[in-house]
Amino acid sequence: MTKIHGEKVCLVLCNRKLWHEIWMKYTPDPMADLNEYEYDFEKTEKAYDARMADATRRYFTILHNECAIGMIYLKHMNIDERITSFGVGLSNDSDKGKGLGTEAICLLIEYAFEEMGFETIVADVVLRNTRSQHVLLKLGFVYVREDDEFKYYQLLPQNRVPVKTG
Repeated sequence: MTKIHGEKVCLVLCNRKLWHEIWMKYTPDPMADLNEYEYDFEKTEKAYDARMADATRRYFTILHNECAIGMIYLKHMNIDERITSFGVGLSNDSDKGKGLGTEAICLLIEYAFEEMGFETIVADVVLRNTRSQHVLLKLGFVYVREDDEFKYYQLLPQNRVPVKTG
């Protein structure tokens, strides 16, 4: 099992049990998701099966003090072109503002570049999510463009900023 250790968080490949643990305590963040959410076992099962069947994605659970606090994943992985995108979400506000998400992103960036051999990581962020935009810029992502809904960023290995996570 792939396990990536940081100072505050650890990333482990997501499994069904961890997937449910994350979604049982999920509360939408109005900066990123305006939809209402209520945990439903069957819907969560179907979502897990669909996501895990997608070979262009790799999901990790973010663990803090041995508890699942969110997920982070590579998506749209194009091995031939060596480019990927990523997504991240913490389950609820109680774990935000502590650097846990930022450390998880740093660990995923390292994994994507060093272990997976990607040469470019791209990201899209909902326009109103200024917190995530700030984190991306802090980590060396470069603003590329925006549309009516998202801002788009890109990171090359030489532009990443080493961030102290402790």
